Amino acid sequence: MRNYFRNWDFMRVLRLALGIFIIVQGVVEKEWQFAALGALFSLMPLLNIGCCGASGCSVPMQKSNRKTEDISYEEVR
Repeated sequence: MRNYFRNWDFMRVLRLALGIFIIVQGVVEKEWQFAALGALFSLMPLLNIGCCGASGCSVPMQKSNRKTEDISYEEVR
């Protein structure tokens, strides 16, 4: 269990806290769709999914073995 919480940062804890807050508010107001949405928002940081975590929106860099050549320019008048 200790290893699970090792890589948590402030934003992940904040997202979980806001999700739990949405669940509580949905139950208090008896808005079950709101509570279900809060459950979804709470599940995202628990599973570390979504665009904000684990480089979800990053594009992998391609490694190229090609060597680049120096380009020479000449002045045109």
